[in-house]
Amino acid sequence: MLEKLKEDVCRANKMLAELGLAVFTWGNASGIDRKSGLVAIKPSGVPYDALTPDDIVLLDLNGKKAEGNRNPSTDAPTHIHLYNSFPSIGGVVHTHSRWATVRAQAGKPIPPYGTTHADFAFGFIPCTRALTKAQVESDYELNTGRSITRLFGELGIDYKEVPAALAGSHGPFAWGGDCMEAVEHAAVLEEVAMLAWHTEALGRTEPIEPYLLEKHYQRKHGPGAYYGQKESGR
Repeated sequence: MLEKLKEDVCRANKMLAELGLAVFTWGNASGIDRKSGLVAIKPSGVPYDALTPDDIVLLDLNGKKAEGNRNPSTDAPTHIHLYNSFPSIGGVVHTHSRWATVRAQAGKPIPPYGTTHADFAFGFIPCTRALTKAQVESDYELNTGRSITRLFGELGIDYKEVPAALAGSHGPFAWGGDCMEAVEHAAVLEEVAMLAWHTEALGRTEPIEPYLLEKHYQRKHGPGAYYGQKESGR
């Protein structure tokens, strides 16, 4: 099971480069085996094209290395905090993708201006406040994760309905049921960030009508969702 997880996480990291979400080594993907409580994550600073499953590092949910000869991603404490705080997620992705990072650097959440966004998330993609000097100098990566989960709590956002956040002055984080879905969400986040910028450039500042947001999100993700195909015989 863990070998399959390492293979999947290796593939997910390579996809970040293939999808144009990360240049050089500016991003990382991880996945978790909830049964063992082990997180598989990209090693720090290793180019995507050179990455193999044997390079993937396994950590426990306290951040202690369980397997691997490499140093884990420096963002590992953020990933682990998200796994500990959001119990149903199975994958986390962090990138410095262009459009989402623009929003993060500007400290601006991404409003749901249209149905493309509504198909992805049930409301704004939030942006955290900048960390304090003390938070940066002590447990910086852990405090990055804390800033995300604290904001979701303050705003009453369900992490299952909004599977991404912007870390202010930093960049985007996305999550999903597994590492591959987290990559998909990171890619969609980048697209809606780009769409939002151009929408605002054309003068729109009001989000989508609430009833249209509700309709598009629920038809794809709600209990009565009817988007896509049903399995044969069901």
